[in-house]
Amino acid sequence: MTTELLPTLPGHIAPKNHGKPVTSPALTLSQLDAAIGRYIVDTYHRRVHPETGQTPDHRWLAGGWLPRMPDSAEALDLLLLTVTTPRKVQRDGIRCHGLRYFSLTLAAFVGEEVTIRYDPRDLAEVRVFHHGAFLCRAVAPEIAATTVSLKDLQAARNQRRRELRQQLVSRRSVVDIPTHPAPAPAVATAPAADSGDAAGTGTARPTRPTRLKLYREDCAERRKDRS
Repeated sequence: MTTELLPTLPGHIAPKNHGKPVTSPALTLSQLDAAIGRYIVDTYHRRVHPETGQTPDHRWLAGGWLPRMPDSAEALDLLLLTVTTPRKVQRDGIRCHGLRYFSLTLAAFVGEEVTIRYDPRDLAEVRVFHHGAFLCRAVAPEIAATTVSLKDLQAARNQRRRELRQQLVSRRSVVDIPTHPAPAPAVATAPAADSGDAAGTGTARPTRPTRLKLYREDCAERRKDRS
């Protein structure tokens, strides 16, 4: 794969190129996985080996050795699901990676500790185990009709965070309008001088602040006015 397959794929890093890709990377992880699978099945297994004089698949079948195979495709899937995560069953199902996985079987196990196993390349469903025994399959309704890998889910969330961050920055630039200082309050002009101005200079007498009256003083003045 190093000498025949990888140099034909975009984003290949050549040793003589100082660790930089020769062409721009353009493959997702799922596309790279598919390219490697095609090379092994369609090219390597069907090409005559120079030492044996046979193709690898013919040599494998001619050996007469029968490997021990799982009883079913589902059993094979369980052997390949190496990622295990402990979870607790909630009323609305099992939460994992921000997704909700649901199955009718889980209704009887609310509050119970379980272990889920899943394929990082496809998060549409998980396998649920209770005390080491297989319990059920739980499906995420939001992505049940599609194949979403863990890398794709993380990339979509990171992209969404960047978009929200850009929206916040643009809104702040609109809201943060420079404000001008408020104008200073107008200074009240002094009233015209009357005949009682001191020394006839025309300057107004300073007015004394009005003293607050006590309740008993106010009542005494009211009784005086009535009399």
